[in-house]
Amino acid sequence: MTKAERAEFVHGRLAELYPETPVPLDHRDAYTLLVAVLLSAQCTDERVNRVTPGLFALADTPERMMQVPVREIEEAIRSCGLAPRKARAISELSGLLVENHEGKVPESLEALEALPGVGHKTASVVISQAFGVPAFPVDTHIHRLAQRWKLSSGKNVADTERALKKLFPEESWNKLHLRIIFYGREHCTARGCDGRVCDICRTLFPRRKAPVQTKKA
Repeated sequence: MTKAERAEFVHGRLAELYPETPVPLDHRDAYTLLVAVLLSAQCTDERVNRVTPGLFALADTPERMMQVPVREIEEAIRSCGLAPRKARAISELSGLLVENHEGKVPESLEALEALPGVGHKTASVVISQAFGVPAFPVDTHIHRLAQRWKLSSGKNVADTERALKKLFPEESWNKLHLRIIFYGREHCTARGCDGRVCDICRTLFPRRKAPVQTKKA
């Protein structure tokens, strides 16, 4: 198969497997999604979903959150890891949302990436899932699978994002990035598949003999 043919197969197969693409992080609006995605750095979605109810009971708007002492935010999110840094970021970005954006989450990558603790991937998730703006956030699952499926060189996550945006139609990005994550978690895990085990890997590369050595994100 050519790269384009592999991409077409992946696109179609994932749509069959995952016709629905719910956002894995529980949230009520753009602000609670932003906070949840920030918390998910180096933490599982399941853990974040256990932590956010307690955090949002303290405050679930920027106006309220900026009034909560950082120490209380830190205590509420401690089990997510990196709690001191994340707590400061949540407090500071909440204040900036009130000060610079009338308490609303901005809809642009540039404005989001200017907020404390918000990197490109976090901003991409928020604009795609909260506002429907086409984006292709690349996490470790997507970065690894793109290499196994030879859709990206895997040099870094930015390279993978550029490669996938070229291969797949823009209107598919918001659902497709979630579908790849779902598949990576369920079938093509870091330990469960080395590029020769899961259904998609075996279909794309039926003659592959050696494990695929992927580069880390």
